[in-house]
Amino acid sequence: MSNNDTALNLTYIGHASTLIEIDGVRLLTDPILRPRVWHLRRHSAAVDQTWHQQIDAVLISHAHWDHLDIPSLKVLDRKTRLIMPHGLAVILRKHGFQHIEEMVVGQRLDVGPITIEATYAHHNGNRIFSGTMADCLGFVIRGRQTVYFAGDTDLFSDMAHLADHLDVALLPVWGWGPTLGQGHLDPRRAAQALQLLRPRLAIPIHWGTYFPIGLKWLYPHFLTDPPHRFANFAATMTPDVEVQIVAPGNSLRVNGA
Repeated sequence: MSNNDTALNLTYIGHASTLIEIDGVRLLTDPILRPRVWHLRRHSAAVDQTWHQQIDAVLISHAHWDHLDIPSLKVLDRKTRLIMPHGLAVILRKHGFQHIEEMVVGQRLDVGPITIEATYAHHNGNRIFSGTMADCLGFVIRGRQTVYFAGDTDLFSDMAHLADHLDVALLPVWGWGPTLGQGHLDPRRAAQALQLLRPRLAIPIHWGTYFPIGLKWLYPHFLTDPPHRFANFAATMTPDVEVQIVAPGNSLRVNGA
């Protein structure tokens, strides 16, 4: 099998939204595509939505407003397969989505030739102002290559046991403002996560996209610095793990080992 046969393509749309094209399957994670969400304004390039057709499944990690965004999901066909933590289907059904699957930690399902496993995430996933309570998940995507999408999480020891082998880890390294609350990875803790996960390649996500209106001029470095700080920590703590910083809107082709 050649490297071209095992290549996957990753497009970092921004925040926690990534288009994962693997073994002929197109997966979209936590789509948030609008120029403005509540008090947050998008500061990266506008989303090119020409790719939104023929999405095989959407992976939703949790119910926070910057990860489960109904207007962004409405860009997709209502028949698109939506995969999410147990307890969230009630939010989507009222908006006409027809193919919703809920998962719990350890559960697996197939999307074509790809197997998706729901994994634990150390993060409070409850949806404020709605009364909806549900867990937060990460996902391990297994095909010819294996990809870990962490969603939103803080460091936890069982990261070391999520997969025997990871080709790519999509790790959050910041958030949407000048501070982080509990349950998040910052650049240093994300590098510590690499010590447990040991992927071939790490790609920082959850940075450089949304910021509170009016604060960019006071704290512009929070939109650009986190992935580079992560890469610097990783170079010291896990020098055997390659780090690639993919700017929002850009793509990366990853060949098989």
